[in-house]
Amino acid sequence: MSDGPAGRRGPGARRPWGGVRPFSIKTKLGALVVVSVLITTGLSVIAVHTKTELRFITVFSMIATLLITQFVAHSLTAPLDDMTAVARSISHGDYTRRVRENRRDELGDLAQAINVMADELEAQDRQRKELVANVSHELRTPIAGLRAVLENIVDGVTQADPETMRTALKQTERLGRLVETLLDLSRLDNGVVPLRKRRFEVWPYLSGVLKEANMVASARAGMASGSGSHTRTDVHLHLDVSPPELVAHADPERIHQVVANLIDNAVKHSPPHGRVTVRARRGDRPESLELEVLDEGPGIPRTEWHRVFERFNRGNVNRPHGPGSDGGTGLGLAIARWAVDLHGGRIRVAESERGCRILITLPGEWSAPS
Repeated sequence: MSDGPAGRRGPGARRPWGGVRPFSIKTKLGALVVVSVLITTGLSVIAVHTKTELRFITVFSMIATLLITQFVAHSLTAPLDDMTAVARSISHGDYTRRVRENRRDELGDLAQAINVMADELEAQDRQRKELVANVSHELRTPIAGLRAVLENIVDGVTQADPETMRTALKQTERLGRLVETLLDLSRLDNGVVPLRKRRFEVWPYLSGVLKEANMVASARAGMASGSGSHTRTDVHLHLDVSPPELVAHADPERIHQVVANLIDNAVKHSPPHGRVTVRARRGDRPESLELEVLDEGPGIPRTEWHRVFERFNRGNVNRPHGPGSDGGTGLGLAIARWAVDLHGGRIRVAESERGCRILITLPGEWSAPS
């Protein structure tokens, strides 16, 4: 594994199990018997020629045989002690230790199997922690939006008219869908995550996403934020869809994750009274879509482009770029890449004269079935 301790080999570098073992345990035990017989025979021949008493030859033969047996036994039991220590560490939740794979016998295969098991357990533990972080990150948006609507009603800022209640209902439905997503995420280990693709009009859809982003930002501005989400209300969100009747074919819920996280990230890094543009264009294929989110912040150094979408990566900036901004959790862009990958699309950092420009390509109805 490339991110493991030094000297650890990745799965692709492991030798196949069950192959030819030139130094198997059976061979070593057979060699031990042969060597013991040869030593005893050799000493007996020497005793006959030198007229040495038989009891001395017997003692020497026993000592030599015991020394050789002790050496062979140590070579067999030492790896087992190492494996026992690693197994105990794994049982206590420490998945960092590994067994040395410097043997070419059955014990070497066992060491390899234990290391593969440790790699898989470590990966599962990491995925479990990331899942909890991802879910916590995603649940904040509908909860904050719903809270904003209810607080406005309670404070008398808005009336509980049908339009306001529809907004609250929409946030509640989104919260319910995200809870249902937990069941979908449980299938990640098997590589099965369903996409509910359908055709939708891009302009009203993205317009709703931007409206929700403004609502959530206003709600967070009144709350203490330690979650890494922006509390900016001074940044203007601009939508540019061409042609206006543009239609796409994708999973709206997943694309909502993408756009919402990109907007959150762009607003967080925008200068005071900056502008974030969400642009949508028709792709090369039928009902494909090209989305782009552009901000006016300091941008991302080219040397960091390959790390932007890694989980928990927050870049090499030392401080926030705007009022109300903080370091963030480093999950938003990773979630965006995950959702785009599910569609068979592509997300990347693109060249821009100013700020950061994230470009998304969704393949539309020609995408491979999930």
